[in-house]
Amino acid sequence: MNIFRLSPPEAKPQDRLHTEARDWLLLLTSGRATVADARALRQWCEQSAEHAQAFEQTKALWQSLKPAAETLQAPRHFGRRAFLGGAVAASAAFLLVRYTVPGGFSGIGADYITEVGEQRRFELGDGVSLELNTQTRISRRDEGNGREDLQLLSGEVEVQAHAQTPLRVQAGAGWLSASQARFNLRNIDQSVCVTCLAGAVQVDVQGRSIRLGQGQQLTWDARQVGIPQTVDTANVIAWRQQVLVFNDAPLSQVIDEINRYRPGMLLLLNTEVGKRKVQARFSLDQLAGVALLIRDAYGVKCTELPGGVVVLS
Repeated sequence: MNIFRLSPPEAKPQDRLHTEARDWLLLLTSGRATVADARALRQWCEQSAEHAQAFEQTKALWQSLKPAAETLQAPRHFGRRAFLGGAVAASAAFLLVRYTVPGGFSGIGADYITEVGEQRRFELGDGVSLELNTQTRISRRDEGNGREDLQLLSGEVEVQAHAQTPLRVQAGAGWLSASQARFNLRNIDQSVCVTCLAGAVQVDVQGRSIRLGQGQQLTWDARQVGIPQTVDTANVIAWRQQVLVFNDAPLSQVIDEINRYRPGMLLLLNTEVGKRKVQARFSLDQLAGVALLIRDAYGVKCTELPGGVVVLS
């Protein structure tokens, strides 16, 4: 995430905090903020009571200007400093940033793509098919001699391979190989998780070679590789039935997952509430009202902002 520093070097600490808070809010409501940005904002707010207060004050100001933002029909060329210049200037800044803030460019040029809340199936031929979940980017990699491998850049996919030539898929630092298998593969914020649903999958990562059988799951990231675990595969692929299942998961993790499926973003700023464990089953068509469910269940304050952003504090 890129935060613009607009305060001059001699700016007072409190002025700098408010500038940073405005930059955070502009990114958050730009339509291009990611789950990683939400986590980074939570960390920024947790640095001190002054950080949290600056964001709350900026959020309150933005909320008071929301009607003007909703009535403005087209972006205008106001600078980011115009945020506090009045309702019209703030609205213009919101709409301008919505279309110009960098971010969300992971997977530009990918061959197989889904957007927020979208799921699609692709038949690749030679016995290979892909079921892409929300916000997924996959690229083909030409390895020569007529061979093509796949790379999961981000998102989640269920792969079915019934081919004579083993299918190879890269995700993060790992490579998967399978010829007669069905598996679910996630790459979210550079954390990779593969679950073998049927057959067998060979995983090569960080100098290790691991074979997964049906019902086994393996995770890895840039720092470490886990050990194979036996899991309930029905929960892993519940998204195929338009359902999300959470078993004893922290609320913060639940919200991060929900954010992958709904426009805008839920942002939980209450760290202690975020640690509460959740046992839940959500249908994807329930997610529009999930912020109110969380508010009622945990007693948090719910503030709606432009761009489908809901702050829970």
